[in-house]
Amino acid sequence: MQEPWERQALTDLLHAGIKEQRSARRWGIFFKLLGFGVLLLVLAGVFGWFGPKELDSVSTGPHTALVRLDGEIAAGGEGDVLPVIDGLKAAFDDRNTKAVVLEVNSPGGSPVQAGQLNDAMRALRKQHPKVPLYVVVGDICASGCYYAAVAADKIFVDKASIVGSIGVLMDGFGFTGAMDKVGVERRLVTAGKNKGFMDPFSPMNPEQRGKAQAMVDEIHQQFIDTVKAGRGKKLVQDEPDLFSGLVWSGATGIKLGLADALGSVDSVARDVVKAEDVVDFTTQPSYLDRFAKRVGVSAAAHLGTQLFGYSVR
Repeated sequence: MQEPWERQALTDLLHAGIKEQRSARRWGIFFKLLGFGVLLLVLAGVFGWFGPKELDSVSTGPHTALVRLDGEIAAGGEGDVLPVIDGLKAAFDDRNTKAVVLEVNSPGGSPVQAGQLNDAMRALRKQHPKVPLYVVVGDICASGCYYAAVAADKIFVDKASIVGSIGVLMDGFGFTGAMDKVGVERRLVTAGKNKGFMDPFSPMNPEQRGKAQAMVDEIHQQFIDTVKAGRGKKLVQDEPDLFSGLVWSGATGIKLGLADALGSVDSVARDVVKAEDVVDFTTQPSYLDRFAKRVGVSAAAHLGTQLFGYSVR
């Protein structure tokens, strides 16, 4: 039988061992987290996660500056115009830039974003009158993309490019028939008779439909005026479908005055600008920035659908 002091010594020894194990476990967790943090910082430095991507190379001599616009034009999305505008500003500010080429491949998107890019392009041309600004179209430059492109000095296309779509649409869905079939009743309470404007879960209101059509017509006229201001007398005036929303091939677009000539980035740099060295000024957001924007845009789009149910482009 153990003496009391032996039991106490054994208890103290066990407690000390347990404390030592807990301390070692805490330090182990600490060093694992520290190691993970260091690894994260190293990867961030390698891949540029926490900051915008810098230019891969900067020419020390005369060059053609390139900025790219890809994807649907939308705030915070792949085709966000703010990074494009930043790239254009950097390109124009470089003293060795002989011309700026905006390479586009976009089906269009937000008329607001397109208007902002058009305004920025015209302002930069005014600030740098000796540096021409050209647009080179890849697969497609339609709707809002074309809205922005007409601010350039010239538009170059491939013969098979798609250009035009000078029109505006507002689209959405109506669910009243489906709700009737499943016995769902819409209960909507508003303050202001038009607060439920174009609600997809309520019958179409003829008065509100008329207001929506008037708004779309107004934006369409803004689009037409912008195209006429940018393309001027180059446009074929007697083409009845020019502003109807139709799209055209690059070859036909040239005949209609929607574009100026066939050309690629390399051919424009070589034959038009006479500066074959092309420097890319496209601003690329970091990985985390892109992820955050995707999350934000998805949430905003979901909220917009819940509140309004319709998009304009």
